[in-house]
Amino acid sequence: MNNKIKLNALAFTTIIFWSAAYPLTKVASQDFDCYTITAIRAVIAAVVMIIIGLATHMRKIFRLSHVLLFAIEGAFAFSLYVMVFNIGLQTLTTTTSSLIIATVPIFTAIGASRIFGEKLKPIGWISMGTAFAGVCILLLWDGDLSIGIGALWTFAAVLMFSAYNLINRKLENLGYNSMEIVTYALIFGAIELLPFAPRSIEQLAVAGAYSITAVVFMGIGTSALAYYTWAKALTYADKLNEVTNYLFLSPFITAILGWLMLAEIPGAGIYIGGAIIMLSLVVFSVKSR
Repeated sequence: MNNKIKLNALAFTTIIFWSAAYPLTKVASQDFDCYTITAIRAVIAAVVMIIIGLATHMRKIFRLSHVLLFAIEGAFAFSLYVMVFNIGLQTLTTTTSSLIIATVPIFTAIGASRIFGEKLKPIGWISMGTAFAGVCILLLWDGDLSIGIGALWTFAAVLMFSAYNLINRKLENLGYNSMEIVTYALIFGAIELLPFAPRSIEQLAVAGAYSITAVVFMGIGTSALAYYTWAKALTYADKLNEVTNYLFLSPFITAILGWLMLAEIPGAGIYIGGAIIMLSLVVFSVKSR
């Protein structure tokens, strides 16, 4: 299996995991608030990765100066990112929030171009533009667009996750492997979410079995495994956007999983927008290098 196939398989697997987080969060929200869900996910994911890391003799952080990079990784991928995202969502519709988050590949491409010299051909930028257009069709076909102060918070979340991708590449260049990058980022993310530990314990004590199962699966699957497969995919990419462009697929996959798991019937925009997104990703993968 060549690196290109591995990259696509790992990135697609990650998007399936992350897309599953939306319906699973709905299930878990019956007994947990959003901050508690995030804290429990981070702790479970950190424990899982620590166990695997110890079993595989994971190396220690090379230098004290690298600790700050991992702390920022943890904040931009987990703790601070989720808080900012949820603040934005309080005054935005889900449609608007999803549309703004879908700009992550664009900002990542801009950052990678300036920091790592990862230049895209014109067809690459065109493919990203059409993929974003597909996201707009998918989300706005039957939805509504609301703009307010929440948009600024959500754009801050976009910049954080874009920065997370760039720092991931930086740590890779410093010699860390995917397991080490994800494990240390999750550890710091869990530490940063410790203020929510008391309320997490309180809610766990009275939560139902379905909610607990959903949170545990999110901790193992949509956090530990998904961030590992994402980081691993980035190691096979010559350019970050070969991986981050898969984020355009997230609303489409989420809609499909919402139909399968929650019986939420998708509208025509799902099929039209989804087809445009997938065609754009194929063109990007084949023609932009």
